[in-house]
Amino acid sequence: MSDPGLLHCVIDIEASGFGRQSYPIEVGWALADGRTGCMLVRPPPHWTHWDDGAQRVHGITRETLHQHGRTPVEVALRLNAELGSETVYSDAWGHDFAWISRLFEEAELPRHFKLEPAASLFGETLLGQLDEVHKAAFIELSVTRHRASNDARALQRAL
Repeated sequence: MSDPGLLHCVIDIEASGFGRQSYPIEVGWALADGRTGCMLVRPPPHWTHWDDGAQRVHGITRETLHQHGRTPVEVALRLNAELGSETVYSDAWGHDFAWISRLFEEAELPRHFKLEPAASLFGETLLGQLDEVHKAAFIELSVTRHRASNDARALQRAL
């Protein structure tokens, strides 16, 4: 079991939808020192998949991405700079790993940090409680917008 006073590095990704053609549109992180960050990803022209249902959840439009997003290279460089060689945890590892891989492949850059499932931090008994604790963290943090950095902060608090 890890030290309960230790904050873990956490990442959260919002995407264009689900499935093989989906891609990351926003990446948020919470560092061990409590700092957070978030970047919108401007999709390259060949990233075309878009799910209106996913947009209703995250509230990010294609127009917002094109106006305010950064290129995959810019986002990948920033993630490597912020996360370094840390182990970073995700509560949706299967999806997040695929989306991070797609981002770094597009950027043609190596990923320096290690991405692990948040469930690897504790046993099966506590895993069942994570969702409830995660929801309570949103309330405690007064999070009202569904954004990647807010999700990362809440997951970090829950862990």
